[in-house]
Amino acid sequence: MNVKVIGSHLCPDTLYALSKLKDKNANIDFADLSASFSALKDYLYVRENNALYDAIREAGGIGIPFFEIEDGTQTLDLNVVLNRL
Repeated sequence: MNVKVIGSHLCPDTLYALSKLKDKNANIDFADLSASFSALKDYLYVRENNALYDAIREAGGIGIPFFEIEDGTQTLDLNVVLNRL
């Protein structure tokens, strides 16, 4: 299964998620917002336009990692992704 992950190589939660996804043999498209302006731009678009981020924005959080499964499902919950693999 293909999974897009938007996160940062500086974020322990992102690194943990990438490890778990690799363990499940997912095809990972990792957009590292700390290393690429285009990845940061993609992340900011998602964060500003996706209802998943409403509470995170209100709390002043960052909200990574973000996952998009090949069927279009978007989530901030690694377990949702792992249960689909």
